[in-house]
Amino acid sequence: MGIGIQNGISSARKKLTMLTRFVTRVFPGVEEELKQWQEIISIADDSELREQGLASIGKKKFHCLGGSVYTLMEGAHQDTLSFIVAFQTISDYLDNLCDRAGCLEMTAFRHLHLAFTNALEPDSNKGDYYSFYPHKDDADYLNSLVDECRKIINKLPSYHLVQEDVLRLASLYCDLQTYKHTHIPLREGYLEEWFEEYASEFRELDWWEFAAATGSTLGIFALIAAAGQPNLDSETAKKITEGYFPWICGLHILLDYFIDQEEDLLEGDLNFVSYYENKEYCIERLVLFLEHALDQAAKMPDPLFHITVVQGLPAFYLSDPKVGAQGLEDGAAMILEAAGEETLRMYRVCRSLRKRGKI
Repeated sequence: MGIGIQNGISSARKKLTMLTRFVTRVFPGVEEELKQWQEIISIADDSELREQGLASIGKKKFHCLGGSVYTLMEGAHQDTLSFIVAFQTISDYLDNLCDRAGCLEMTAFRHLHLAFTNALEPDSNKGDYYSFYPHKDDADYLNSLVDECRKIINKLPSYHLVQEDVLRLASLYCDLQTYKHTHIPLREGYLEEWFEEYASEFRELDWWEFAAATGSTLGIFALIAAAGQPNLDSETAKKITEGYFPWICGLHILLDYFIDQEEDLLEGDLNFVSYYENKEYCIERLVLFLEHALDQAAKMPDPLFHITVVQGLPAFYLSDPKVGAQGLEDGAAMILEAAGEETLRMYRVCRSLRKRGKI
């Protein structure tokens, strides 16, 4: 048997082992973590906060399930799962508060998202996150989530090497959430103006593609997992950041928007995929993001892991029933074909898991 064939079989086995562990061990762990947070928000006195908190867990659980793949990254700390679930829950909860509770004020959104950056800065002073928001009493839910993230960060031996990049990605995320949820006539102008600050650095992107990339937490999770390694060096950390942003992060969120087009139209939410001039160009750009993402993943330490993550993104999102419901099958098939046979295998697994109610 040739070396190339042996390596191919070995890689396939590693991927299968990783996916098996992901579904059989990590998924149940996510469920247990979410149950604890569900119990806290369920006793909040403010009915709006209680409703949005429970809805964010119930309807966006798949964000935590997907993000939890980074617990399988080489060298990840044993508490990485707890961090990912807590941090992603902050993200999903605040997204609901900005999107679904009737508030449109940027000052309120900016202060809410102090929790997002405070969670990544163990030595910073925590703010009054609800100071400009019309609802207040959350049974200390948001503070508890922030404290959980900080507690785990303090255990990571190499966090000091990733903190600057983690905070940069988090800051971009907070900017996005602040601008995109404000008054409808203003939000697009704010986002375009914001992109002007970064346009020279990301010349290959349109403003909505940059905005989409800033909405992903995957780069943060990859850096947090890497920080569990005692021997991490700054060059490796930088490779992860540059690999994830903008291409892997952009692919992640553009796929999310791709399957949410009808839902966002009905809700009046901003959908970045809608800015492409036609369906064909949209698919062309998604395939380009996919190709760049795979290229970047191959250059990173432990490339097999990161390539598997990238291949899993279209499998995960495009297996959603929303694709068929919106008549997006042809575009989805083109993306899956571009991703290759490994992605098609994962796609079939995801379809099966969805039918069984696992994702």
